[in-house]
Amino acid sequence: MANSVLVTGGAGFIGSHVADRFLAEGWEVTILDDLSSGREENIPSAARFVRGCITSPDAATLVRDGKFDVMCHLAAQIDVRRSVLDPVYDATRNILGTLNLMEAVRTGGHPTRTIFSSTGGALYGDFDPPPSTESFAKDPEAPYGIAKLSVEYYLAYYGRVHGLDTVALRYGNVYGPRQDPHGEAGVVAIFCNRLLDGRALTVFGNGEQTRDYVYAGDVAGANFAAATATLPPRGRLDARAFNIGTGIETSVNTLAETLRTVSGATAPIDYAPARAGELARSALQTDKARTVLGWSPKVPLSQGLTNTFTFFSDRRARLAAEAKA
Repeated sequence: MANSVLVTGGAGFIGSHVADRFLAEGWEVTILDDLSSGREENIPSAARFVRGCITSPDAATLVRDGKFDVMCHLAAQIDVRRSVLDPVYDATRNILGTLNLMEAVRTGGHPTRTIFSSTGGALYGDFDPPPSTESFAKDPEAPYGIAKLSVEYYLAYYGRVHGLDTVALRYGNVYGPRQDPHGEAGVVAIFCNRLLDGRALTVFGNGEQTRDYVYAGDVAGANFAAATATLPPRGRLDARAFNIGTGIETSVNTLAETLRTVSGATAPIDYAPARAGELARSALQTDKARTVLGWSPKVPLSQGLTNTFTFFSDRRARLAAEAKA
């Protein structure tokens, strides 16, 4: 009998890549998504799809009765700006929604391994120079990061007190095909669409702020590695937390120039005032994931950006052809 995985948020950008990876490995995949930000077109045809919200009793029933081997929990309120404007909504989805699922795991009595999609850049803040290790001080600026950190504390609690099998993956800025321009790392999707429109690329500040851009396919691989690896003993907050990135700082200026190169476009770059509260530098040290999970990033930035731009270009051409038909 094949192993089974529940991917919450599996109709979303990252979640759909995670679902694809588990299907490719021969697992039975169930997707739970309310389609508030995910798209039906992202759902793999071989997966079972259940439409629902993670805060609902039906979602808890699905988790409790499904007896999944693994739950990859990616469903979330993903917009940092919305978390600032409405922290109650953010906490309801990202904290209470997760607790709804974790209580279902606890009361269901099945040893479901829960893999939580956390954040790297938004967790560590701007107080220590990158690359950040898992043990760096956590001091998130926005409610989005605060909620992610809160959930990690709850996961550590469920592990220590109730013996649940939990792990947190702290992502860098994930990019790739199917990316939503409104997500945490939506700049790549935004730049791709602007290049296709022949519009200028807008860079905030001087463009020298850095991020750790990690390809969605590599993130999917990290989820599969976390699902199948032998994990360290349960313990304090960072015991089962892993940075998932490249360890490479890439400036927004470099990102824009690389995208212009791979796309062949000559769009100008416009500079706008810096945004308040934006991190100056971010990169994640991934030695722990390499050693414990056997995971390391495979796709270099230039190749990943080429794949992403090609996806958006092909998608636009397909939609134009469908509109004419």
